[in-house]
Amino acid sequence: MKISSKLLLLLLFPMFILTNGCRKYSFTGTTLSPDLKTITINNILMGTAGGPANLSQSFTEKLKEYYQRNTGLTRKTVDADLFLEGTIISYEQSAAGQTSSDKGGQNKLTIIVEITFKNTKDDTQSFEKKEFSFFQTFPAEQTITQVEKALVPKILDQLVLEIFNSTAANW
Repeated sequence: MKISSKLLLLLLFPMFILTNGCRKYSFTGTTLSPDLKTITINNILMGTAGGPANLSQSFTEKLKEYYQRNTGLTRKTVDADLFLEGTIISYEQSAAGQTSSDKGGQNKLTIIVEITFKNTKDDTQSFEKKEFSFFQTFPAEQTITQVEKALVPKILDQLVLEIFNSTAANW
């Protein structure tokens, strides 16, 4: 059976487009260039008072795990294609809402981190000391000690997602 060259071209063209046209994208939403192979994530420093004793360590581990799970990048301690470091610059509790009797109806816990990101293959993607923040609210009747164990992981997860989207998904 003889296949014409036009039919062969029609069959192979979609495969060529699919394999070559989507190299920069993945099913996890990253837009990392295929020439990026490695990442260094330095320990996130604690630059503020307050918060759990292991806050910076927990945040660093969450970042490392998320990048490992959602990219094909290999972690290196030095000379990586991508470099990420940062500092937790604020851990703050404040009033979030008022009730009719002028008492705080809710409080809010806010964590702010300052991140430096370097892309050695494309410096236009790099940034220095960009702030990321997220908060969770909780009832005013509860103390920070009562809610910290539940709220901090949620806040850190959201911060990791925002940092990932800003560095790997280019959003």
